[in-house]
Amino acid sequence: MDDLTLASLLRLEHEGWQSLCHGQGGDFYGELMTPDAMMVLVNGMVLDRPAIAVSLNAAPPWSSYRITDERLVAAGAGAAALVYRATAHRDGQEPFEALMSSVYCLLDGQLRLALYQQTTVTH
Repeated sequence: MDDLTLASLLRLEHEGWQSLCHGQGGDFYGELMTPDAMMVLVNGMVLDRPAIAVSLNAAPPWSSYRITDERLVAAGAGAAALVYRATAHRDGQEPFEALMSSVYCLLDGQLRLALYQQTTVTH
């Protein structure tokens, strides 16, 4: 279970954000997610794995992002959640700021994303 460490999960989150900055989020998350994984987005959309791959590859790329306040939450044998605050920027738009939760599990010896959820930060 050494893979379910804060450092390992944070590394995957950074890889995911970097893929979104390069317009390849759908490809990255399509491989990372479990077969029945879901994403719950800040706008109320709930996407399954096939919809995620299509929508993320079609989304405009982020120009930058920042992860802060990261915490690891144990979720039983073979699973853990990473909770953090993210601020991301797209050229010409207001910054996007939200609290994120990513639930990872070990599946066939590999870290996989089972559930991702965003909650907007209100001011």
